[in-house]
Amino acid sequence: MPIEPSQYPNLIAELRATFDSGLTRDLAWRDQQLARLNALLEDHEDQIAEALGHDLAKPKQEVFLGELALLYSEIKYARKNLKKWAKPRRVRTPLAGQPGKSFVVPEPAGVVLIIGAWNYPIQLILGPLIPAIAAGNCAVLKPSEVATKTAHLVASLVPAYLDERAYRVVEGAVEETTALLAEKFDHIFYTGGSAVGRVVMRAASEHLTPVTLELGGKSPCVVDDSADLKSAARRIIWGKCLNAGQTCIAPDYVLVTPKQKAPLIEALKSELDRMYGTDRLASADYCKIINERHFDRLLAYVDEGQVAIGGASDRSILKIEPTVLTDLKSDAECMREEIFGPILPMIEVANIEAAVDHIKAGDKPLAAYLFTGNASHEKHFLDHISTGNVCINDVLMFMLVPDLPFGGVGNSGMGQYHGQAGFDQLSHLKAVMHRGRFPEIWIRFAPYSDFKTRLLKIFG
Repeated sequence: MPIEPSQYPNLIAELRATFDSGLTRDLAWRDQQLARLNALLEDHEDQIAEALGHDLAKPKQEVFLGELALLYSEIKYARKNLKKWAKPRRVRTPLAGQPGKSFVVPEPAGVVLIIGAWNYPIQLILGPLIPAIAAGNCAVLKPSEVATKTAHLVASLVPAYLDERAYRVVEGAVEETTALLAEKFDHIFYTGGSAVGRVVMRAASEHLTPVTLELGGKSPCVVDDSADLKSAARRIIWGKCLNAGQTCIAPDYVLVTPKQKAPLIEALKSELDRMYGTDRLASADYCKIINERHFDRLLAYVDEGQVAIGGASDRSILKIEPTVLTDLKSDAECMREEIFGPILPMIEVANIEAAVDHIKAGDKPLAAYLFTGNASHEKHFLDHISTGNVCINDVLMFMLVPDLPFGGVGNSGMGQYHGQAGFDQLSHLKAVMHRGRFPEIWIRFAPYSDFKTRLLKIFG
């Protein structure tokens, strides 16, 4: 039976009682829950693919590549490193603190609320759950109602595999999310747009609850004069067309030099033909747009520039052809808002310095990409661009590295996860100092004197 908003206070009280009982602090229990989560995915790969096929028309290979592979990797990595992450971490104790030892003890945050997104509705609800489990928390999961069939599947599978005393799923839309946000949690993890991110942060502030916000933004992709165009085009098309561009770290727009512009357009067209054929709307390997509202929003962008590639659409199947736009006006809507779809604006810039200046004029992005064969251009880019994540000569692939934290900066979000970064994010890192009784440091005690002050300056 669905959990009604009136039941949320009791639900959270039950989870808090579980947390207070100490059940989730046991490392063996955490490892067991991670193993059960892995089993959930393995046992129901076909059902997951069917649900994602219904909601987003995702082909099976893309389900594995974009949703399941990362989860399997994160679970495996967390189980392998759980004991190490949970150990007290020794830090240096200065001479003035001797005799003594100092260390940091990771402890669970408590009861965590995880609000997922519709574009990767399995990965973005279960991905944050992995560090929540590893860190020893209880959690309420709120999958996105926009991906309807996947949300129902998550709600049915989680209680069948995970300990219901610690992990519960709440379905619903705005009313249910608003009611959840009115409750007190120990951490809120939200993935989605910046508008709702602000709502989440305001609600969290009422209880002084820390938040992790994974929001997205306009992730730039720079192609300079030294770039290998064939490789760049192949990788840009893959990253932009994955999930029909409905990916928070997809290349949002391309900055290219005049010399490279025409050859890059030809290379992009060639790669589109190779990957999706000439009738791209009919390709079984190409996803649909999630709903009519987003379809109409994206279609409006197509009229804002000159269509260099693509432009076709089919409302009956909610598909828009991968489309490259040129000759955009400076005030074009698609250059102000995150596109989140298969539209790729292309802007001319004189050089790497001009590209960097263009990026810095906007909000800090979640990801930034540079295709170059020039080491000094790479250094200039890394030195001057503030962004959550960077990939040189590829797109999206940093997601495969569990030791790289993932998260935004500024308008693209706050907080990081994946690997130990996620464990630490959903833990409280408690500072502890253990003091020895002898010898006593007598100079710190009154009565004070100039002599004691001089000694403190020497040994402090």
